[in-house]
Amino acid sequence: MASIRELLFTGLFLLISVQWTVSISEEELHASYWNNKARQTLHTALNVQRNLKRAKNVILFLGDGMGLPTVTAARILKGQLAGKSGEETSLVMDTFPHLGLSKTYNVDQQMPDSAGTATAYLCGVKANYGTLGVTAATRRNDCSATYGNEVESVLSRAKKAGKSVGIVTTTRVQHASPAANYAHTANRDWYCDSDLTPEAIQNGCQDIAYQLVNNTEINVILGGGRRYMFSRTTKDPEYPTETGNRNDGQNLVEGWLKNKKKAKYVWNKVDFDAVKPSNTDFLMGLFEPKDCRYELERDPSMDPSLTEMTEKAIKILSKNPKGFYLFVEDEGRIDHAHHGGTAKKALYEAVEFDRAIGRAAELTSELDTLTVVTADHSHVFAFGGHSARGNSVLGVSRSKANDNKHFTTAVYGNGPGYRNGTRPDMNETMSSDNNYLQQAPVPLDSETHGIEDVAIFAKGPMAHLFHGVHEQNYIAHVTAYAACLEPYENCELPDHAGSIHPSLLLLLMGLLFLSLCNV
Repeated sequence: MASIRELLFTGLFLLISVQWTVSISEEELHASYWNNKARQTLHTALNVQRNLKRAKNVILFLGDGMGLPTVTAARILKGQLAGKSGEETSLVMDTFPHLGLSKTYNVDQQMPDSAGTATAYLCGVKANYGTLGVTAATRRNDCSATYGNEVESVLSRAKKAGKSVGIVTTTRVQHASPAANYAHTANRDWYCDSDLTPEAIQNGCQDIAYQLVNNTEINVILGGGRRYMFSRTTKDPEYPTETGNRNDGQNLVEGWLKNKKKAKYVWNKVDFDAVKPSNTDFLMGLFEPKDCRYELERDPSMDPSLTEMTEKAIKILSKNPKGFYLFVEDEGRIDHAHHGGTAKKALYEAVEFDRAIGRAAELTSELDTLTVVTADHSHVFAFGGHSARGNSVLGVSRSKANDNKHFTTAVYGNGPGYRNGTRPDMNETMSSDNNYLQQAPVPLDSETHGIEDVAIFAKGPMAHLFHGVHEQNYIAHVTAYAACLEPYENCELPDHAGSIHPSLLLLLMGLLFLSLCNV
């Protein structure tokens, strides 16, 4: 009769075997599968053509806080949501042919923030922590140092060149990442005039919301941030107990609509859906008083998804024969979820972010549109541990730690998930909860940004210029150069019009051959 020990060993072996066979396909057991897969990839790499034309359109996708561990975990989650093992899945951004790395530090700080980094990748100049649209000669909170140190974004330069421009974000539109497209301020937190310091008021600095509607004429503005646009006496249309936050009594939405033709303002999904791009040249949609809700918590009857906002923006902006510049960001909702130690929320945001990238690819052409996907910074989010193929990205390791307890494969280096005293044993039921706080060894109210490099994915005209490890401000220079915008307006890149892409030429030759064969 078998001993209890032998039975337990046999049961464990069978459990692991079942998981292994369920997760791994038969074809992966053979060398031919991997050799053929590699040959296909090699063939694709050998046939990558450099697009040396001018970019009519530029789309910059910014996943705030989307470090490489987040990209990997989101890739697996995307596959698992589709009923697959997950590891073999590709994100849309994974398919972009050109790749680089971005060094994210601020001028004055090793660990960056979203404001200083946004100034780098949107304006082409590295800046100090917490400042927007100004050089490093402006220290945080010093309003007087703003004057003469302003730097112009690629979005603003695109507008001056006659292109339509837009901002789409899942956070408040006055937040750090979108704000660097239009604002110049010594403090990223000066969302509204009520946030300004006495020194800022005395020296005439304007709040970010005011600059949104007065600095650069932006065709499409979609995200959150209603409260900063209205006075304290104005009730919010969705939450009657809330009001605006402005002390100056201004209605900035009304001011933005003034003197614009075919312009609309919406604050809910029904009105958003009713907007016809063919009849709209200007659209402002503010769907929450502050940041938009997490994708896991979003009410689809009230608030559009990032993908829906991206689609509407492209359809409006693409009517301009001179092209467009679009900034799309899933900032708060990746970044904020990581700060809160809630990996599930962050990863679901990243999957939705990739879905928006895919929809943009369907609506544009790689021949004339430069698409760049990157992050402003990473987080101290780690993804590892002993786990079988196909293990839930939000699951636990199959082995135990030295305290004889299970642990999640997704953890943070610091943050609110710290537990003083005995660490709880983990299981997937606990770790898959929407609000579960991943365990962390260092107690902090808010998990911190990471310091390591982040990825740059690119496709379209001049995308090959992302080719190695770059300073983050280089991104703005490539996007400006590709579209022949200041200071590269004399770039002399040929326009895409009238040219035939090599793949299209081969297709036409094939069709011609077939037609001749049928004669």
